[in-house]
Amino acid sequence: MINFDNSYAALPSGFYTRLDPTPVKAPVLLAFNNGLAKVLGINPSELGDLASVFGGNKIPQGATPLAQLYAGHQFGSYNQQLGDGRAILLGETIDTNGLRRDIQLKGSGRTPYSRGGDGRAWLGPVLREYVVSEAMHALGIPTTRALAAVATGEDILREQGMLPGAILTRVASSHLRVGTFQIFAHRGEIEALQTLTDYASQRHYPLAKTPMDLLREVCSAQAELIAAWMSVGFIHGVMNTDNCSISGETIDYGPCAFMDDFNMGRVFSSIDQQGRYAFGNQPNIAVWNMAQFATSLLQLFEDKDAAVEEATAIIHAMPALIEAAWLKRFAAKIGISEPTKDDEALIQSLLDLMQKDGADFTNTFRNLGTPDAPDQFTDRDAFDSWAVAHAARIADVPDARATMDAANPAIIPRNHRIEQMIDAAVAGDMAPFERLMTALKTPFTLTDPDLAKQPRPSEIVPATFCGT
Repeated sequence: MINFDNSYAALPSGFYTRLDPTPVKAPVLLAFNNGLAKVLGINPSELGDLASVFGGNKIPQGATPLAQLYAGHQFGSYNQQLGDGRAILLGETIDTNGLRRDIQLKGSGRTPYSRGGDGRAWLGPVLREYVVSEAMHALGIPTTRALAAVATGEDILREQGMLPGAILTRVASSHLRVGTFQIFAHRGEIEALQTLTDYASQRHYPLAKTPMDLLREVCSAQAELIAAWMSVGFIHGVMNTDNCSISGETIDYGPCAFMDDFNMGRVFSSIDQQGRYAFGNQPNIAVWNMAQFATSLLQLFEDKDAAVEEATAIIHAMPALIEAAWLKRFAAKIGISEPTKDDEALIQSLLDLMQKDGADFTNTFRNLGTPDAPDQFTDRDAFDSWAVAHAARIADVPDARATMDAANPAIIPRNHRIEQMIDAAVAGDMAPFERLMTALKTPFTLTDPDLAKQPRPSEIVPATFCGT
């Protein structure tokens, strides 16, 4: 059973629509995260047929299924109503650490917010999110997590043709987004906005006593999150405000990817034609998203001028928060646990060399200080010169090697491996999925050297797709 303790369902009905998932034809359990289930206090044997529960055919006792309402800026353009168009929040539980967690089915059928979509997901994006979100967790980066993946036994139509359907069970600290605040602010529903603000503060930041306190906390969480993404070469792909979590978790893994060769302008999303969400632009977009959050919160203040001044100061301070978090993360990647401002130049000079030579992001950092380090560079003299400066900087730094090993993963979910895994799963072979999941549980240990290799030219995946 699942010990539900549902708080969001107790909010006013205008926050959501109550409805059950749409049953599927022939649910089959593809993957179940026993470790996460244990943390959630879930005993799988008490749930009965897991495929029926996590395929949406059986509503577990205590669940209050609902689709959440929100709006959002998508690629900079405001969409006044979005919402869970293919997801159902089953409810919440208090995990064994005392933390409140949402349990949501993604791909569970049409809702009033589907906007003409079929409300379903196909197998590829479900397995991509399962693998990448669990990899992010193992890397120590705040993220939603994957509890289960279920094949539906139904084919769904996408641009590629008919594809096998699937449902992901996603676990999150909450599914509150910047867009959740935006919809009530845009509508002028101040009472609802105040209720949401109080709820979000109590749930995520209990020390936040005012909306401005909440803004500061969320900005700080987002700054740390973006720096963490950058430090592992992760590109979210669709940093719309409806995909920006108030909790500071990574959410909505669509056309995401980890970089192979380093490039600040790298874009993977097939729909991001202008590079709005490129790797190097993620800090700017995080600040932009927080400005939209601030704009929503301003509706709660009678003295708008004073509120605007305070909110502006908070937003203007955010780039420095990101830079400080970035410096701490990247300094650790080169063995410096207590960086100074002067270390920025050393880090940046390495990144410049990496971009110039197309060096593999993960393997370059992992191999620093080893005989394999120069292999990523065509300009060996330039790298050797950098290595001399680096060696001098860390000569008197205790545990520099341990710091680097703890900051630089050996294995990441490389895009070509994910695509190979999806192709195999579509053909009925889950072995590549299991292989990835095993290796990614301990990403800082080289348990499967073949998975650490960068793709051959024929294996490069230049673009990823949202898959909705």
